[in-house]
Amino acid sequence: MYVCVCKAVSHKHIHRAVNEGAVSLRDLKNLTGLGTCCGKCVPDARRTLTEATARRAAAEQPLFSAPGLIAA
Repeated sequence: MYVCVCKAVSHKHIHRAVNEGAVSLRDLKNLTGLGTCCGKCVPDARRTLTEATARRAAAEQPLFSAPGLIAA
């Protein structure tokens, strides 16, 4: 689904940008142009950015940690 119709930016684009290192709305604007025309997309873009950032952080967490093991 499109988040920014003006620049044709979808939820997938935002998730991909986060996976490539975007961490802020400014990063998304620089990468995609999102929010630079009418601005109606900004609230939904913020929600999607928060969701994508949380998913990325959860994916980077180890599944378990055993006592006495040191991560390399």
